[in-house]
Amino acid sequence: MSGGGTNCENLIQYFKESTWVKTTLVVSNRPDAYALVRAASHNVPTTVVNKEKLNDPDVMLPLLEQYRVDFIVLAGFLPLIPDFLIEAFPRKIINLHPALLPKYGGKGMWGHHVHEAVKAAGETETGMTVHYVSNVCDGGEIIRQFRVALTPDDTADDIAEKEHQLEMAHFPAVVEEVLRKQFTVHSA
Repeated sequence: MSGGGTNCENLIQYFKESTWVKTTLVVSNRPDAYALVRAASHNVPTTVVNKEKLNDPDVMLPLLEQYRVDFIVLAGFLPLIPDFLIEAFPRKIINLHPALLPKYGGKGMWGHHVHEAVKAAGETETGMTVHYVSNVCDGGEIIRQFRVALTPDDTADDIAEKEHQLEMAHFPAVVEEVLRKQFTVHSA
């Protein structure tokens, strides 16, 4: 996690009473990421991994094994995921993007940069995309997209808020949907 951690906390709260999903670890590449505070307030273990550790299989694989991680949800984690993790967790790493991919994806397209680009292009809608992580930045298979209309008067901040509301409303349910398919768990 790299930012304020609202998606992280939303996911933790969504699955808090789950009998089959447990948030076992929150990882950030930044020690000052507020997601760490949010996770700790819910008694979820946290750790910080710098770029060197993230790219070291002898660090990451044992760490994930220690916490019995079998599925990874990225929500604000910006560094590229190394190939060894993608190979160790095939179709078990998902991310969300604050635009309707493939538009406004790729290197440098994160956070406010995305919303400014959407505004500059005069788009009439934007949205969020949940996708599998691949070794191409924002290039993994799209799982779900949600859209919201824009007006010519919307600022980049307005666009960001509209898109963020989509994340809060839909991201946890999409994660659950993917997990149910991955682990063939059926609703009671």
